[in-house]
Amino acid sequence: MAQVIFAGIDVSTSKLDIICIDENGNQLSPARSFPNNAEGANELINAVVSLAAKSNVSQLNLGLEATSIFSVPLRDFLMDAPQLKPFSVQVYEINPSLVAGFKKAFGSRLPKTDAIDAYIIAERLRFGHLTPYSHEASVTAPLRQLTRLRLHLVDLLVEEKNRALNLIFLRFSNYKQDNPFSNAFGKASVEVLKEFTPDEIAQISVEELAEFIQSHGKNRFANSEEIASALKQAARRAYRLNSKMQQVCEIALSLTLQNIEHLKRQIKSLDKVISRELKAIPQTLTTVKGLGEVSAAGIIAEIGDIKRFKNEASLAQYAGLTWTRYQSGDFDAEERRLTKSGNKYLRYYLVMAANSLRVHNEEYKAYYQTKYQEVQKHQHKRALVLTARKLVRLVFALLSKGQIYKGTVRS
Repeated sequence: MAQVIFAGIDVSTSKLDIICIDENGNQLSPARSFPNNAEGANELINAVVSLAAKSNVSQLNLGLEATSIFSVPLRDFLMDAPQLKPFSVQVYEINPSLVAGFKKAFGSRLPKTDAIDAYIIAERLRFGHLTPYSHEASVTAPLRQLTRLRLHLVDLLVEEKNRALNLIFLRFSNYKQDNPFSNAFGKASVEVLKEFTPDEIAQISVEELAEFIQSHGKNRFANSEEIASALKQAARRAYRLNSKMQQVCEIALSLTLQNIEHLKRQIKSLDKVISRELKAIPQTLTTVKGLGEVSAAGIIAEIGDIKRFKNEASLAQYAGLTWTRYQSGDFDAEERRLTKSGNKYLRYYLVMAANSLRVHNEEYKAYYQTKYQEVQKHQHKRALVLTARKLVRLVFALLSKGQIYKGTVRS
């Protein structure tokens, strides 16, 4: 008689395939398929409950792959299903790479069918060494949708800025090289690009151009006439396009700059929502000087339940903040590559936080400078990633113990 049922569920956009096995790997019933919707999920749960009753089983282990958004509705449905309340239930959301690696142990003869995939998931459950999904993790799941959207918007913004820089080169060939503005996408710089061609900049008086810069820079420029003079000099040196190409570039650049401004507004608006959502989650990361709410939210959202990680090293591995080592005989390579095989979202927010800490937190500023001076190549990138790795230790300690940051915290 079975003591535990291991149910492997293969999730696709349209259906759910399930296979149940016992602790010895024996299949308890034929594979079944259900529609991937609330009604289908209810039918699936009733089938498992019926099988458990027949086998006099009280322990149910239900597993499905973490397949982007497709597994989320079913996972949450299983977590709160009233039919499962009488049983001891663990729901597992398994990394697809673990399932794929486990499948290789069965050899190449297994067919690629949904039923086989469900069987492999069930067997991976039976093998163990997995952490069940928890209600603690579900608290941060909505926040994760927001922080991941933010990274998507940031990526789009970078792409649009790169497109704009290419168009700026066509329209004003040496603008980036000779640009007197510290930020080519600052308000005053953007308005200059929208309003004037290189010919118009070359012809306008220094005083008039300086006044334009000052008005659109909100009177923040103490040297607006110097900026105007530098712009006029750059305009005189710039290539001239034929009129048709000039017209097309102006239209394309204008639309691209509008996209950039729109994305900036979206990110700013989203940051307010993220900050508001973070306030509903108990956490102490924002007690660290220099660690902002958005970075903290991104870190917390991706970690979920900190109890999933046995130590800070496992958290660093999950974030992909580990390094490959190449050693052969007496040779041990000094330059090591970041594995980047972990959670790219968590890694992004950790590095984002580290970049802020190196400016606003004395402890992390000193650490960054030490690492920066250790090498001659890739100094900033290396020091920043190592600072993010140091931050992992602090994050693990604060979230594990729920304590407030008071300087160096050791895990």
